Amino acid sequence: MQFFKDLNLSAFTAGFVAVLVGFTSSVAIVFQAAQAFHATPAQTASWMWALGMGMGLCSALPSLWLKKPVMVAWSTPGAAVLATAGLAGGFGMGEAVAAFMASAALITLFGVTGWFEKVMNRIPVALAAALLAGVLARFGIEAFAAAKTALPLVLLMLAIYLAGKRLMPRYAVLLTLLGAIVFVAARGQLAWSEVSFSLAVPVFVAPTFTLAAIVSLALPLFVVTMASQNLPGVAAIRAAGYGPEAPDGGIPVSKIITLSGLATLLLAPFGAFALNLSAITAAICMGREAHDDPAKRYTAAVSCGLIYIVIGIFGGAITGLLTAFPRELVVAIAGLALLGTIGNGLALALKDESHREAALITFLVTLSGVVIAGIGSAFWGVVAGALALFVQQYGRARRVPLAPARPDLPNTSQS
Repeated sequence: MQFFKDLNLSAFTAGFVAVLVGFTSSVAIVFQAAQAFHATPAQTASWMWALGMGMGLCSALPSLWLKKPVMVAWSTPGAAVLATAGLAGGFGMGEAVAAFMASAALITLFGVTGWFEKVMNRIPVALAAALLAGVLARFGIEAFAAAKTALPLVLLMLAIYLAGKRLMPRYAVLLTLLGAIVFVAARGQLAWSEVSFSLAVPVFVAPTFTLAAIVSLALPLFVVTMASQNLPGVAAIRAAGYGPEAPDGGIPVSKIITLSGLATLLLAPFGAFALNLSAITAAICMGREAHDDPAKRYTAAVSCGLIYIVIGIFGGAITGLLTAFPRELVVAIAGLALLGTIGNGLALALKDESHREAALITFLVTLSGVVIAGIGSAFWGVVAGALALFVQQYGRARRVPLAPARPDLPNTSQS
């Protein structure tokens, strides 16, 4: 099979790091969302099954088919919205499932019609690159901020990473991860007590459609998923060279969004609240660290998808295993793994002088993490950058420049 011929250790490591970062950084929020709707332990385990299977299949199968790294994840800001709105509104699991399905139907509609991709294609490359750099830079900052509480660990990881980049650049992230695990294990900082082996069993919950649930849950879930997840997800695809400008047309964004919507619709009764394009984990699997050959980086996404499927099957066991790592280790490996992508994004964003200031505004607003009307900074970064670009560039193309003076002709303008 071609996949096994193309797969190498660095690609599999990138897939594992993507799962480690994506899962451990937000699984607690997903648990909080489930608790907000009074989910039983069995229903919470079902959420892990549905999300793991959905993310895994929607990442692995398209990646194998297209031979391009397609990365699908759950909506972390969507889970945060659900955790807050669920508690405030007193909604039950049936109403939550109905909201998941309504949001999924809207996402599918935007995918089938191509509306979302058409909007994204009108965003300049500089702004898209700045958006991605702003999203990822927070992880870079957190990687070094972790030194406040784990200075020896962070210094060790940085030293291994720099040495690895000099001597074995393809395996720098892997060596850094292994060195960090050995270090924390030797110091007894791995929380093995959180690991309990059990299989997750899907639990079906019938939807209960109410107007209050649609307005309070479905619409906010749809908006934040599209603005805070799919928007930077498309930016990650374009920045990695898999956008519509690619010679083969790149990753078909509308079809993947449609797939994520349909998968959410199918798995919503079991707890899949929102599946969408990934940005952070996608950057890990689409970068040079995953594979030197861009045509073979799809193996990292497939590896990530297969690990997600295993998580879905084993539920609580894998959740406990991944969350056993100290937080500082997770944020540090994420920041180091994303350094190259952050640098490339900034270089692309600031390359064109005519777009430089607007791109910088996009980057800073996105990096700020500001949330307005429940919508995250990724959306507002693009809005701010687009407005800046509009003010600076509007009407300039219409102005006809004065013809340069001709030294060979007499000057008749003097009186």
